[in-house]
Amino acid sequence: MAEAHQAIKVVARRTGLSAHVIRIWEKRYGAVEPERTVTNRRLYSDEQIERLSLLREITQNGHSIGHVAKLPAERLRELAKESHGTNSRASRAPTAAPTTPTFLDECVVAVKSLEGRALDDALKRAATELGAHGLLQRVVAPLAQSIGELWRDGTITAAHEHFATAVIRIFLGHAAKPFVSTDSAPVLVVTTPAGQIHELGALLVGAAAANLGWHVTYLGASLPAAEIAGAARQNRARAVALSLVYPEDDPRLEGELTRLRELLPTEVALLVGGRAMPAYRDALEKTGATQLTDLADLCATLDDLRKPAKKPRR
Repeated sequence: MAEAHQAIKVVARRTGLSAHVIRIWEKRYGAVEPERTVTNRRLYSDEQIERLSLLREITQNGHSIGHVAKLPAERLRELAKESHGTNSRASRAPTAAPTTPTFLDECVVAVKSLEGRALDDALKRAATELGAHGLLQRVVAPLAQSIGELWRDGTITAAHEHFATAVIRIFLGHAAKPFVSTDSAPVLVVTTPAGQIHELGALLVGAAAANLGWHVTYLGASLPAAEIAGAARQNRARAVALSLVYPEDDPRLEGELTRLRELLPTEVALLVGGRAMPAYRDALEKTGATQLTDLADLCATLDDLRKPAKKPRR
């Protein structure tokens, strides 16, 4: 076995995965088995870093980490090449079946032209082609990012963003019906805190959680801490997920986050993601919130939260 000498921070930087996801993939799925120092710090080899990079690429293309985590490295390379080959063939054959860029482009054009039927149709075909998780990971998530960028540079207006949000909300609501949760499913409250007015990211979080079997209580956008905490307590939520997209410089947000953490029961996890999240990193660290870098990070965290708590040894 190759020498293991890379710390988890280095691995996170080289693979694009968060340290949190790396730990979950290791503990829950056995994706890698790092060595340990005498002080119990993880150390990874170059082969393990390659493996994690391949797993990130493959899961972003729609594969479940649970199905691919323990595959041999050669098979992971084959799956990655198959993904590249599909995209390459599509670029050379204009008459081939639509691929992710085509779906995304169609959605962006529909948003710009305010064509609800065209946007809904593109989402339906993407869901059929890519499956529920692939739709979220490869179409809806990048679409939300594109809409935000287009709005920020003035290409589209707030009306376009509201239009897209309304269509996607209805579509994801219908798409989630096959994933109806059981009475014993853990509850996730999803919203944006007061002042955060964009909710596409929150809709994406709710849909991903529903696909994983969570009971999602979606509250919409821009709610004060007391109301979020009240909903979490009333529904006996296992976690609260917040999306931070815009603005990135709200001086009131730190107080809202602090207040929310104080009002939530200590056992309720606070999950935070979104494009504006890095701007509030200091405040989030003070509250002990779990910071999510992408959809894969969210899914791994939700899976980890569902694991039964270990009983203390007597």
